[in-house]
Amino acid sequence: MKTSFFDQVNRNFDKAASHTTHDPGFLAQIKRCNSVYYISFPLKRDDGSIIVIDAWRAEHSHHRLPCKGGIRYAMEVSEDEVKALSALMTYKNAIVDVPFGGAKGGIRISRAEFSPAEIDRISRRYTYELVRKNFIGPGLDVPAPDYGSTPHDMAIIADTYKALSPQPLDSLACVTGKPVTHGGIRGRKEATGKGVYFGIREACNFKEDMDKVGLSTGLQGKTAVVQGFGNVGYHAAKYLHDDDVTIIAIAEYNGAIYKPSGIDIDLLFEYFKKKGTILGFPNTETI
Repeated sequence: MKTSFFDQVNRNFDKAASHTTHDPGFLAQIKRCNSVYYISFPLKRDDGSIIVIDAWRAEHSHHRLPCKGGIRYAMEVSEDEVKALSALMTYKNAIVDVPFGGAKGGIRISRAEFSPAEIDRISRRYTYELVRKNFIGPGLDVPAPDYGSTPHDMAIIADTYKALSPQPLDSLACVTGKPVTHGGIRGRKEATGKGVYFGIREACNFKEDMDKVGLSTGLQGKTAVVQGFGNVGYHAAKYLHDDDVTIIAIAEYNGAIYKPSGIDIDLLFEYFKKKGTILGFPNTETI
């Protein structure tokens, strides 16, 4: 029987917890997901047809407020996934001493199958449902962009929340990752990918670990394969490439490209913007 994502997260928690002396009941409370909100609502499409959209928001821990975590727009979204990712947000925040609880949300759609106007309507209805149940607010639960969602979506969420809020003064604080023109901050777009780069850079500077795999310390002269070329993957690849790492392969949902001498990340990004895919990039092998 396949282990669920949330069960995998809890198994790792139990493994770590076994090295502590905390009361088992206390540990059980930490592990549980405090609240999960399942949402189902109709969408009238541009052609007049009506479909039903499924969505979730999980708040793993209320020990610190607000809860914090992104919103995913993807067909893979499920209750199990948002619970698992919300738990990981709790643990990530705690590890780096950020005083927030963990949360995560998701809307089960394939973004490419909807028009921009339809996506806006989905985002607004999702926000309305969150407001109804107090699952969003500057002091309660603050979403952010995640896989499949964009800064524009966050601006729509903020605008909808402001229209529904009795206290519009701080309404922009209901969500992060907004465009700079809508109250966002500079540097947010590349932050996650840059964080991936920093993590890899620091990991490669641990001599003991690098000796175990027969590699020298530092990034210079090393090769890398990047999974995904969206916002996170692109920026991670760019910062690695700029630090003399040779990116030999990049994978996307519909295939991968390979070039042993290294892929020019800036040229690939321009190609990706024009074509909507990395496949067919000149002088690379599709695998």
